[in-house]
Amino acid sequence: MNTLVLPGIADPRALQRQLARAERRRKLRAFALTLPLLVFLLLTFLVPLGALLMRAVENPEVAQALPRTVAALQAWPREGEPPAAAYAALAADLAALPDRADAGTLARRLNSEAPGARSLVMNTYKALPLGEGATAATPEAIKAKLLEMDPRWAEPGYWQAIAKNGSRWTPDYLLAAVDLRRSAAGDIERMPPDQRVFGRILIRTFEISAVVTLFALLLGYPLAWWLSTLPPRKANLLMILVLVPFWTSILVRVAAWIVLLQSQGLVNRALMGTGLTEQPLELLFNRLGVVIAMVHILLPFMILPLYSVMKSVPPTFLRAAVSLGSPPLIAFFRVVVPQTYPGIGAGSLLVFILAIGYYVTPALLGGPDDQMLSYYVAQYTNVEINWGMACALGALLLTATLLLYGVYRRIVRSELSLG
Repeated sequence: MNTLVLPGIADPRALQRQLARAERRRKLRAFALTLPLLVFLLLTFLVPLGALLMRAVENPEVAQALPRTVAALQAWPREGEPPAAAYAALAADLAALPDRADAGTLARRLNSEAPGARSLVMNTYKALPLGEGATAATPEAIKAKLLEMDPRWAEPGYWQAIAKNGSRWTPDYLLAAVDLRRSAAGDIERMPPDQRVFGRILIRTFEISAVVTLFALLLGYPLAWWLSTLPPRKANLLMILVLVPFWTSILVRVAAWIVLLQSQGLVNRALMGTGLTEQPLELLFNRLGVVIAMVHILLPFMILPLYSVMKSVPPTFLRAAVSLGSPPLIAFFRVVVPQTYPGIGAGSLLVFILAIGYYVTPALLGGPDDQMLSYYVAQYTNVEINWGMACALGALLLTATLLLYGVYRRIVRSELSLG
């Protein structure tokens, strides 16, 4: 049966091939345009994120510095004194360290597990080599010299720290971030009550972030609604004023709040001048100062999503509800507010996620009991030089952020399905 081809119309199969080639060219062109952005995100976000997660479980200090000692402790039951071969391996490993910096890194890592290990390791490292003929000495003789040098080597706690951290990968940092730890036998257990700090810090971080989000919503909602009811020219002008904090450094804004909230600052002077207070209020270095400054800094992040949603709500809805006999306030809450739920959710999520990662504002305006989790990330990074613990706390913040986003997405999907 012959295929009927009308004059002026090409072969349908050839036309399909041409359309397929055009579609492939379009997709390749779109991919080429987005490739620089994908590479940028890979280099600036995904790679550092992967490095953070890897460093949170990496434990190379002991494994690299004491390989012979770790091997000698494999059969040790982690009770009582270790075998004499472990003493000999320890002396050989410490003597083989390239320089003092490597010994310091090892000492700091062990000191976080067994207090006093830093001075023990460094004193032993300085005293090595043990003397002439040390390489030919028996393990028992090396053990005797090490114990004579520092009797603390007879205590099993230091050897347990070495054996527990002999693997290059460890869950200890992540466990410590949630107030758990591994015992000397390797079992997971809770920290002692006086050492359970990060749970309280995480709860404090969420409390401060929730309070900041609530006040930002209470202040930002009426302002966003007012802006959405103004003519476009006035709304754009006032929106520029709302966005001014974006163009100012956080340090400058925090310094301004220090000037405003101090005992002789403008706020206290205004309160005393109007007779509301008889003496200056404590507005600095406490929770109140932290909340005030964070709300001011994060308020634009609440206003922008609310404003964009409110602009899409037709003003005729409210007028129609009032014309049908509903009081204006009740009509506003029953007609307008439900239509702004997406903006409320987006703004609250954005402010909360930004707040849980804040560091500068609580560090400068808060007291010791007002520091959030990010403060301790910086502490372990810059002061303790414990990158593993810092990355573990960072991973904890990342996990909390992803969980919040997941909950938000589920709520939005359920609302859309019900709608």
